[in-house]
Amino acid sequence: MRPVAIAVTTSSLLLTAYGVTVTSPGAAASAAAPAAGTAAVRDVPIPDTPAGRQLRWFMAAVPDAPLPEEQLTEHFTAAMLAAVPPAQLNAQLVAMKDLTLVKILHAEPTVIMSEVTTGGRTFWMELVVDRDGKIGGLRLTTPVTPKPTPASWKELDERIRKAAPRIGFMAAEITPRGDCRPVRSLAPRTARPLGSMYKLYVLRAAAEKIPDWNTKLTIRPELKSLPAGQLQDRPDNSKVSVMEAAKLMIAISDNTAADLLLHKVGRKAVEATQSRNVPLLTTRELFALKGADYPTHAKKYLSLGKKKQRAYLDKVIAKVPLGSIKAWSAPRELDTIEWFGSPADVCAAHAELRGLKDRRVEEVMTQTDAGLGLDRKTWRSVWFKGGSEQGVLDLGFSARTKDGRTFFVTAMASDTKAPLDEGNVASELIALTKGAFTLMQKG
Repeated sequence: MRPVAIAVTTSSLLLTAYGVTVTSPGAAASAAAPAAGTAAVRDVPIPDTPAGRQLRWFMAAVPDAPLPEEQLTEHFTAAMLAAVPPAQLNAQLVAMKDLTLVKILHAEPTVIMSEVTTGGRTFWMELVVDRDGKIGGLRLTTPVTPKPTPASWKELDERIRKAAPRIGFMAAEITPRGDCRPVRSLAPRTARPLGSMYKLYVLRAAAEKIPDWNTKLTIRPELKSLPAGQLQDRPDNSKVSVMEAAKLMIAISDNTAADLLLHKVGRKAVEATQSRNVPLLTTRELFALKGADYPTHAKKYLSLGKKKQRAYLDKVIAKVPLGSIKAWSAPRELDTIEWFGSPADVCAAHAELRGLKDRRVEEVMTQTDAGLGLDRKTWRSVWFKGGSEQGVLDLGFSARTKDGRTFFVTAMASDTKAPLDEGNVASELIALTKGAFTLMQKG
C-alpha cells in the first residue's frame, strides 16, 4: 500500500505496501554523461503498449534532466507528483542521467518491468501507468537471486526462524468442512501486522453483502486513498464496478478500491468477518493516523476507547486532506495502528472464502501467484494475497491439487526497529512457501 515513488530499496516487485523512502540510485552521474537512455531505446525492443510507450519516453528523457514541470505533468499522474514533487523528482532523475535499458523482464499493458543500469549498478525497474496512460508508479529495486526450496521440514524449520526478526508461519490442509488442519507452524496463534492481507475480510463481506457485482461504485473524492492502486487517479465521482474494484483490490492491492468496497458494505459488516480489528480502519484512515501531523493523531486515537475511536475517525480523521499525509521511511506503530491477525486467522480467512464456493471470488483470488510457480500439472489453482509496509512483509497462499485437496501456507515477517530487506526476505519466504506446498502434497 506504499505511495509509489522512485525509490532504491530492496522491496519486492511482487508486493505492494505503504510508507516510502525516496533516495538517489547511487552516485550522481556526470552532467556530461552520454544520452545512454536514447541509445538503449533503439537497441532494446519495447512493446507498443501504454506502459511501453511511457518507458520509451522515460528512457529518452532522463539524460535531459532536469525536466520542465509541464513535461512531468504530461507524463506523471497527479498522485505521483503529489508524493514526489517535481523538484524532488528532478533531483532523482539528474542522479540517474546515465540510465541504460538492458532488457525487458516482463510486460503487460499497464505494467512493464525491465533491467537497467545506473551509477555502475544494476536494478530492476517497475513502471506502472494508470487508465489514462500516465506514470503512476516507478520504482528501482536491487535484483534478488531466487532462494532454493527446502528439501525437508527440518530444513524449512531452520530457515523460517532466521527469515526475519519476528516471524509467524503456518502450513495446513483446509479440509472439505472448512477446517484448517496444521501440518507445520511457528507461533500460529500470535497476532501480527497483516498489511493488505486484511483485504481478504473486505472481499468476504463484499461477496456476502453485494449480490450483483456489476453494481457501480462512485469514486467520491472523500473516499480516495493513496497508492498502491489506480482508482485514486480516476476522475472524482466517476464509476467503477464492484467486480473491477474487487479485482484491483486483490491483484494490485488498490487502496481506494478497498475503501470503496468497505464503504459500500459498511464497516461493521467487515468487522463481523473477524474479531481482532475493531474499529476496522480504512486505508485512508491508517495513512492519516500514521502520516498526518504524526504522532498527534496517533496518540489521541490510541488513548480512546472503541466507541470514541469511531467518533474520532468520523469527526476528525475523515477531515484530514490527503495532501497533508507525509510518507514515512521506518517502521511506525506496527503493533498499535495496523490490521492484525495470526497465521491461523489468515488460514481461516482463506477457508471461509473458499467455503463460499463463489466463482467471482475464485476469479478475483487467482489473478496472480506472486511468482510462487507451483507445477500446474499438480496444482489446479492458486490463491494469493500479501501485505506489507515498512517493517512488515506477509505472504498468504492457498492452492488446490488436481485431486481436489486444498492446502494453505502463510509466512508473516516483521521488524519494529528497521525496514526489512524486503527483496531477500520475500525471496526466502517464497522459496519456503513453495517447499511447504510440495512437502504437504507429497505427504
